[in-house]
Amino acid sequence: MSTEAEPVERDDRWILNLQGLDVVGITVDHRLTLALADGWEVVLETPARLSSGTAHTDRGVLLLPESQDVAPVLPLFGTKVVSAVAFTSGTLLMVFEHGTHLTCPADEAFEAWQITGPGGWRFVSLPEGGLGVWSAANENPQDRYAEH
Repeated sequence: MSTEAEPVERDDRWILNLQGLDVVGITVDHRLTLALADGWEVVLETPARLSSGTAHTDRGVLLLPESQDVAPVLPLFGTKVVSAVAFTSGTLLMVFEHGTHLTCPADEAFEAWQITGPGGWRFVSLPEGGLGVWSAANENPQDRYAEH
């Protein structure tokens, strides 16, 4: 279970409070959804990469949610999140136990991914890059992260 009460903002990223949360569900339709414990949800709508180390050592496999080509992600069911970072550029990086990395970059035309959780938290990778951040305390997105 996560020890952070809320996500933490840094200069170029948000450190999400997902450490230690289990992947409790995986749903596939035109998107790939990872349901995490404690009510967090990660939704990928554009191609993402799943690897077992850095891009220099393992290019990994490309996940294509729109065509349901996501079978390599199924072993994540029941694993724990080691870290999750939402960069202000719109890229998401998640690391799971056993060293599996999930990376989803921003998309030129679409919201590539979004994460929702308790307290009204919502992180969205904006089209053309950038990051939208909402919380219950702030109903308006923090658009200072938009890069268009």
